[in-house]
This record gives sequence, C-alpha cells and structure tokens, in this order.
Amino acid sequence: MNIKFCGAVSSVTGSCHLISGKGFKVLLDCGQFQGSRAIEAQNAADFPFDPAGIDALILSHAHIDHCGRIPLLVKRGFKGRIYCTDATADLVRVMLLDSGYIHEKEAEWRNRKAERAGRPLVKPLYTVEDSESALKHLAPVMYGQLVELGDSLRLVFNDAGHILGSAITELWVHEGGRVTKLVFTGDLGVSGRPILRDPTIIKKADYIIMESTYGNRTHEPNASGIERLMDISLRTVRRGGTVVIPAFAVGRTQELIFEFNRFYEREPLLRGELDKVMFYVDSPMATSATEVFRRNAQVFDDETREYILKGDNPLDFRNLRFTRTSEESRALNSDSSPKVILSASGMCEAGRIRHHLKHHLWNDRSSVVFVGYQAEGTLGRALVGGADRVTLFGEEIQVKAEIHNLEGFSGHADRNGLMDWVAGLRQEPNAIFLVHGEPDAKQALAESIRQTFGYEATAVEGVSEFDLRRGALMSRQDVMRGLADEEQMRLVRERLAGIHGELEKILYNTHLAFGDGLPPERALRISNAVLALEKDTLNLGSAVTQENV
Repeated sequence: MNIKFCGAVSSVTGSCHLISGKGFKVLLDCGQFQGSRAIEAQNAADFPFDPAGIDALILSHAHIDHCGRIPLLVKRGFKGRIYCTDATADLVRVMLLDSGYIHEKEAEWRNRKAERAGRPLVKPLYTVEDSESALKHLAPVMYGQLVELGDSLRLVFNDAGHILGSAITELWVHEGGRVTKLVFTGDLGVSGRPILRDPTIIKKADYIIMESTYGNRTHEPNASGIERLMDISLRTVRRGGTVVIPAFAVGRTQELIFEFNRFYEREPLLRGELDKVMFYVDSPMATSATEVFRRNAQVFDDETREYILKGDNPLDFRNLRFTRTSEESRALNSDSSPKVILSASGMCEAGRIRHHLKHHLWNDRSSVVFVGYQAEGTLGRALVGGADRVTLFGEEIQVKAEIHNLEGFSGHADRNGLMDWVAGLRQEPNAIFLVHGEPDAKQALAESIRQTFGYEATAVEGVSEFDLRRGALMSRQDVMRGLADEEQMRLVRERLAGIHGELEKILYNTHLAFGDGLPPERALRISNAVLALEKDTLNLGSAVTQENV
C-alpha cells in the first residue's frame, strides 16, 4: 500500500491524500488551496495523479479546504462515488454551489479588467454547473455504518467533532492476505464544545494521517473566550461602534449564534441594553448552512438536544437577523447604530466581510474579532499580526478599530487536544503522518508525540509518497538509498541542489518584482514551474530506482 500526500503538506489548506494498492486507488479529501495568490494559483494546476484512475473519494467534511476542488476533479475525469456522512452531504451542497458561484463572479471581474487592459481572458476554476455535476457523485452514509468498497477496502466514519458531519475515517485495506488499518483524522474538533459531540477516540490503527493545525499552541479555555467576546461586544456597542466578526459560514457561525443566544437569555440585568443590540448574520451561505444544522439535530450533543426538547431553538433568538440580498448587506453599513455583524469568509479573503471591514476598520469605536485560524498570506493573518494599513478594493484603509483574536473559538483541537487523542490509542501504530499544519506546528507536534509516547511521527513536507511494505515505513528517499550506489546518490544530490537553486531564484525574483501584487496569471505560471521542478525531482528518484531494480 502506498500513501501519496498531495495537499495540506506545505500549509493548512488543500487537503488531499491518495491511498493506492493492488487494484485500488482511493482519495482522501480534495480541498482547495487558500491564502496568497501564489498559494491559490495551485488550484488550477494539474493533480499529481490521474483523476480518471481514482476509484472513490472519501470526504472528511464540508469545509472548502477539504472539498473545494471536487468539481474540478470530476471535470477532469473522476467518475467514482464520493463517500461522506449524511450531514456532510447536506452541507457540501451548500458549499460547492456557493464556491462555483464565487469562481464565476471572480472570473467575470477579472475579465472586465482584462478586456480594458487588452489581456487574455480567464476561465473560472469551475462553475455552478460543474458543482451540480460533482454533487451527483455523493454517496452519503451514517456514522458507524460499515461500507464495502470492492473486495479490498472497508470504511467506517466516526464523529470528529469539528463541524456538522465531520468524520474520522477508519479504512481497512485487504492486501496480500493481510489487513492493514489506516485512520484519517480529517480535522479534529475540541472536546466540551456546544452543539457537536466530542471527537471519537480510536483505539487501534496501523497508520494514522493526522492534522496538526495547532500542534504547537494551546487555546484559552472556551468559557474565557466567551466572556471576552461578550465583554468586547458590550464595550464596543456602548461607545457607539460596530462589532465585526469574520467567521467561517459552517461551524463557527452556528456556535456563535448558540453562545449569543445563551448570553441574551442569562443576563436579565442587561436585558434592556441587549434588546437594543441587533445581531446580523450577513452571509447567504451561512444562512443556508444554519438551516442545514437545524435539519440535522440527530448528530447534536446531549446539551443541545436538551435545549430543543425544552422547546428552545438554540440557533435562534429575538435579536438575530439573517440577511441574504446585497441590498440588505449594504444597508448594514449605512446604518450607524451599534450592532454585531457576523460575516464570511473567516480569513477575510472573499465575500461580504471585506465590505464590512472597509467601512469599519478606520473607525476607532468599532472592533474586529477573529474567532478562527488565519492562514499565511491572508488579510486576516495581516490584521491579527498588527498591520496598521490594508488595501481593500483598491483603497488604502487605516486600521484604527480594535483587533481581537480569540483562538478559544477555533474548531480545531489545540496541542493538548491532539495529544489527548493520541493518548487514546491502546496499541502503538507503525507510523503517524502529520499534515494540515504549518511547518513549525507539524515539527513541534511530531517531537511531542515521539517524546511522550515513543511513536514514530513524521511531519510530511511537500508532495511526497510513502511505500508501506511489510509493516515498514519506506519513503522514496529510503528506496533510493537502498538501491543506488554512492556515485549515483552524489549525482542525485547535485541535481537536487540545482533544482533548489532554480526554485529559490524563481521565488526571490518574484517577490522582488511584485511583492504581494503578483498578477494571478503570472502566479499560476510560477506555480506550474514549481510543480514541474518538483515532478523533475520525483522522476529523477524514480529513474535511479528503476535502473537499479
């Protein structure tokens, strides 16, 4: 059995891993890259495998960095089924149709500028129609349901506690008279949080592919984060400002609605003041996602079900309003009364949140509160990092609003949560592969796992492939080392050094010439060049190996 890591290996986005063996090829996730233009340019690049040769796709959950390239996968030849939980199937429909619409609109905007400048037109990454075609491949199943994928594979989904429908995948591979168990965590959630159940503890696995987003950090206690959010909100509206909360449409939005609902109910002394403060969810996708949440109460935790049994809707309260139309959204920024606006996207890279930031970042009475992870190269990361000026819609905006970062609301397990999950294993795995994290986070978590448990933990870097033979972990480098003599290895090292030199030259000259203002088409060409060099590296290793076999 081979594992090829094709995404979420150099950053936290673009989750995509290929599991292959005798007679099968299965994909775990097919997510979109998110961040800077150079990172997002990877979305249009070729997949490091043939989509038509993939038998099935196993989807961990509906966040775009895990499902966002599925329409492109289908467009380029994938014909298999997409297995996911029933709640994920409901949510992924909302996410992918919205994503297709965004890609269409972005292409229209770029083409208007291209026509005026006499540049070639661009095509959207995929369209709403492409998303509709992809959704026909969905095969929803229940948590705990055993699914047979031909003669060689069986899978079971367990609750990951990250967002509605999120799953930890147990995959049993029958090969050569042996059964190997692979576990893919997807994104692990935080224990003790509202609405969702805690992540399932898996007791046994031969190999584990595990996320590491917060592998080197811990969150503040959730109760402290809630108190801070409410305190920030009250102080802001009392001075006549607006609270702007960039939040992912699925997961954080619903948790915040739940917490504001509880706050409005349990503060009778502030009732008169709170009654004057409106709470707006300004995101059509978040509105649709919240409706999906309401339809899937079967996967809620006990506390939330208790609310429902008492006749209380935990995802609604008197001062809550949902806005769908552009006119309703614009009206929020022409209304000077104090309020709370929750809008997508969570990293401020697209959507209505950018308009709200344009209208409120310059106002020292307002506050911007981040409640989720901010990837490198995003506007959200810049604001959290202390930027005093940003550019929105071609206009430079001075940052005078208070900026707050409440990581306690993150839907990802922190370092302690990840270590607690590993501690639940009752048998030592052959290897744990760490993905979906920035390099420092992956390395720190790998070291913690090795020191605490003595388990083999590998921080995966770059598109790479591992051959799991007879229970031993073998990378391409291991294979080359065993089959090539010293002179051949010297030649390989020289060629690799040349490739790295070319990469550094591309990246240095790009930054020198353009900084962050790199045109998208140039970013795509550079990204393709980098991928070609990576392919050159892999081909070189294969050539040495095959010659000696």
